[in-house]
Amino acid sequence: MARHLITSALPYINGIKHLGNMVGSMLPADVYSRYLRQRGHDVLYICATDEHGTPAELAAKEQGLPVDEFCAQAHDAQKAVYDGFELAFDYFGRSSSAENRDITQHFARRLNENGFIEERAIRQVYSPADGRFLPDRYVEGTCPHCGYDKARGDQCENCTRVLDPTDLINPRSAISGSTDLEVRETKHLFLLQSKLQHEVEEWVSRHEADWPQLASSIARKWLNEGLHDRAITRDLDWGVPVPADTWPELAAEGKVFYVWFDAPIEYIGATKEWADQDPENRDWKSWWYDVDTAVRYTEFMAKDNVPFHTVMFPATELGVREPWKKVDYVKAFNWLTYYGGKFSTSQKRGVFTDQALEILPADYWRYFLIANAPESDDSSFTWEHFTATVNKDLADTLGNFVNRVLSFSKKRFGEEVPAGAAAGAAEAKLGEEIAGLLAEYEAQMEALQFRKAAAALRALWSAGNSYLEEKAPWLEIKTDPEDAALTLRTAMNLIHLYSVVSEPFIPASSKAMRTAFALQDDTAAWVTRDEAKSLDSVPAGTPFTVPPVLFAKLTDEDLETYKERFGGAAE
Repeated sequence: MARHLITSALPYINGIKHLGNMVGSMLPADVYSRYLRQRGHDVLYICATDEHGTPAELAAKEQGLPVDEFCAQAHDAQKAVYDGFELAFDYFGRSSSAENRDITQHFARRLNENGFIEERAIRQVYSPADGRFLPDRYVEGTCPHCGYDKARGDQCENCTRVLDPTDLINPRSAISGSTDLEVRETKHLFLLQSKLQHEVEEWVSRHEADWPQLASSIARKWLNEGLHDRAITRDLDWGVPVPADTWPELAAEGKVFYVWFDAPIEYIGATKEWADQDPENRDWKSWWYDVDTAVRYTEFMAKDNVPFHTVMFPATELGVREPWKKVDYVKAFNWLTYYGGKFSTSQKRGVFTDQALEILPADYWRYFLIANAPESDDSSFTWEHFTATVNKDLADTLGNFVNRVLSFSKKRFGEEVPAGAAAGAAEAKLGEEIAGLLAEYEAQMEALQFRKAAAALRALWSAGNSYLEEKAPWLEIKTDPEDAALTLRTAMNLIHLYSVVSEPFIPASSKAMRTAFALQDDTAAWVTRDEAKSLDSVPAGTPFTVPPVLFAKLTDEDLETYKERFGGAAE
């Protein structure tokens, strides 16, 4: 089987993330990782908190903590939420680790040796009111290209154009709001991306046809506009320090590498963190160095991260002139909005991941988010849509099927799977249908088409309900108990099949379904086509229990409560 390296965009350290962050990177990466593991592949799923940059310093200052202590606490808080969502990272690291520091400095030295880094004196925005140079993203103003009035000094979120702070119209400090800004001279290191333009173009040309249109179009747009040399250092107290053995003057001034430079390297750094926990059995370089086609590397991210992963980080990897693994497939997502507007912490609009888990178990959110993933365009979260999806798909289609089959069988035949008659034409027809739907589900998962995969999974659940309605064991029991027992035995085998194939989407509920049956040797990782057709993995006589209700239906009162707490339609 293939070896799969999977990374999701690093969540930034300052605060718990909203549902859009979850569905735009970490959750689909987890679903895909789980699926691949079940199919027998060797999978390494790596993520980490992105901890450097001014926002971390400011958040620490607000809490009255040293920045390293703040980041440690924030990392643990985020990890607790991701554990609550059952994200099965192989390792969830930290970009402030010693491993990332060492590898980032190594990359910088190699780029310098190869002529792709240059020290330049530049004029940079300084805020007397704040007493500091302002990093690009902490200068805000109006984008000169599209007129968006909250553009940052590094990039306009509205039109995605790359900017410099001096490009902005009516610039202001994002820290204090002061418009009393000066431009002072300071020295920084620049990555000469312009010298790598043709190499990046050739590399993108070899891969973009396989990527989603969203990823390839963003990469091509950046390349068509031309790659510009970009500063990779900043005047900050917190970050990977510029190595003194290569740039002693800048090191003495306390320069650190800019977060956009070191954050993607943390994918490698976190893998080394993982390996360093068990060095005798884990080899981080076997995933990253001189592996080429031996490893398939898939990245998951929202569209604002696409340029950094399809153009800028590949330029860095190409420039070091070492055989570091580059991404094979970029799964990019559009935005998840809240009633068509942005999630907002300051305005208390939208649902954040810790709040979501306070309301309902993770499987409700996991299923809804993946079934409505913003793949081809933006998608909007509304409580009405969420409630309808939970009630129709999870409570009615899956949960009710499981409960009524097991409850009815226990009432009529006791606490063991009934034997009943031999399978007949209806069961043969059902087996063929299930095998075909399973093949469709597998195909969509392999293609990383998550909404279509969810639709195929939902169709598998619906097939069980259709079979049950057709056979009507509550009527069969009156005239032919053996046929009723056959129907229930077949339905129980469907429940077990659902428990296996639904695990990437709803792991906790899948475990509850699977452990309802006291099978002595239940080690099946997946379901083969023949197993799907025969539906006999749970033999007659197997003891079972009726699990608690898998999914509670949400009421109109619940809906109004959620809307009152989190806000409804965007104003």
